[in-house]
Amino acid sequence: MLEIDNLHAETAGKQILQGLSLRINAGEIHAIMGPNGAGKSTLAYTLGGRPGYDVTAGSATLLGQDLLEMAPHERAAAGLFLGFQYPVEIPGVSNLQFLRTALNAQRRLRGEKELSGGEFLKVARAQADALGLSMDMLKRPVNVGFSGGEKKRNEMVQMGIIDPRLAILDETDSGLDIDALRVIGAGINTIMRRPDRAVLLITHYQRLLDYVKPDFVHVLAAGRIVRSGGAELALELEREGYGAIAA
Repeated sequence: MLEIDNLHAETAGKQILQGLSLRINAGEIHAIMGPNGAGKSTLAYTLGGRPGYDVTAGSATLLGQDLLEMAPHERAAAGLFLGFQYPVEIPGVSNLQFLRTALNAQRRLRGEKELSGGEFLKVARAQADALGLSMDMLKRPVNVGFSGGEKKRNEMVQMGIIDPRLAILDETDSGLDIDALRVIGAGINTIMRRPDRAVLLITHYQRLLDYVKPDFVHVLAAGRIVRSGGAELALELEREGYGAIAA
């Protein structure tokens, strides 16, 4: 699914990723944990193609395609979804308009038939119902006036509608209360825990992993993975902190 080999990347002239290698197979959920400044968000932004994050060495492929040679919209059409720690607001653009435009743009790039208004509304309603987001909220401007939990639910609805092959979720648990965390965890499991899908969860804390059980946990420190293990590694990090493990 995703293969990263010896990836180096910089932003604002500062080298952040320092030879990161990782392989994620279809059907797997991987979690990356690490201290502040380790390079977790830089990894997500680099894979997503965010401007200002420049690869200086190494490679990354998604389903055999060179991810780093693609524009951001091409990466999305190839099956990559990037969830943000702080979803942005887009005043003046309704959720429904935004999502239908995004979905049909991807379908065109893949040579698939675009969805009609009625077909799209059926898909959107099913995903919104599953995440407890009303259709009235989908008619509002993207994330404008939404609480933190509502923004994350909205992002999960987006993910369900887009239906990516690989979801990279950057601290999607940030700012969530227990009830919202449970809903978001259930949404990730429903949408992405499938044999032909994969997830890369980036998080500081164990709490999201109580709801989305990872197959593998990796510790990122100083721009590279320094330790990997099963779900029990996250519990060890919760007990011991990053100091001794990431040293």
